[in-house]
Amino acid sequence: MMATGPRPSTPGSLSVYARPNVWRSLGQMGTSFGPFVVLWALAWWLLRLHPLAALPVSLAAGLFLVRIFIIQHDCGHGSFFRSKRACSWVGRLCSLFTATPYGHWRSSHAQHHAQVGKLEGRGVGDINTMTLREWREAGWRKRLLYRLYRHPLVLFGIGPVSLFLIGNRFCSADDRPSAKLSVNMTNLALAATVTIACLLFGWREFLLVQLPATFLACSVGVWLFYVQHQFEDTYWAHATEWDLTEAAIRGSSYYRLPALLQWLTGNIGLHHVHHLNSRIPNYNLQRCHDDVPVLHEAPVLTLASSLRCVRLALWDEDARRLVSFGEGHRR
Repeated sequence: MMATGPRPSTPGSLSVYARPNVWRSLGQMGTSFGPFVVLWALAWWLLRLHPLAALPVSLAAGLFLVRIFIIQHDCGHGSFFRSKRACSWVGRLCSLFTATPYGHWRSSHAQHHAQVGKLEGRGVGDINTMTLREWREAGWRKRLLYRLYRHPLVLFGIGPVSLFLIGNRFCSADDRPSAKLSVNMTNLALAATVTIACLLFGWREFLLVQLPATFLACSVGVWLFYVQHQFEDTYWAHATEWDLTEAAIRGSSYYRLPALLQWLTGNIGLHHVHHLNSRIPNYNLQRCHDDVPVLHEAPVLTLASSLRCVRLALWDEDARRLVSFGEGHRR
């Protein structure tokens, strides 16, 4: 049963938590970039013994890539430092590790926040989701492509790696000049960085260490984004009925992870809090959730229950919930 009580009327009502602490932010950078560099170097050294000896260490480095992406994410919202300039420079530094153009991603992610849960706002910065009606009206080609897109091997395997390594290298004609510049400058910086790394460590060694780390980080990142909004009782509404506060609390999950995983993922599982006020630094999200009773209304997912979300694919507007392809056929 849902708790009762007044809802936060605006993101500003949580502004007391939206105060970055420069020392905590710098400390988080140290506990993210530092372990990644150490693990990467250790994996490279272990290649001398055998590639399989290096693989677990490379995958561990990938978990810290996720943590670096969370820093980039916070910088994009201007929540990591008080200084907008500091956020921009740290965000650009992160982009060399995450292969995600900072300015371009910040723009598309802002659109996601502005329209999360709005049916007319689908398609920018989110997981593509068809309604049950759209599915029934679609031709066989569109259905086939959508089924392939929603297949777990594509959605959490091929898709994430393709997006981060290939998709992020391009911009569309509709992008703003600043977003296009972000993509082009990031591509140049990445080309220089990879070239130097290959000269220093050897191109085979670089790929053997970097690719597993990148693959895991991409898959984990998309998985986290998926379960934050793609669960059975999530929130979608047409623009005439849509409410941002409802979309944040009901349409964003509280992904309750074990302490170590919550730390590695930068508290991003407290996604309902983040969507209510994106200026709250990730290290203040738990305190905000604990202090504000209405936030306890958010749907809770655990590692076990989140696995059941994989089968969900279609939004049933009548039942107001996500359903599987099988359920869609039976309705």
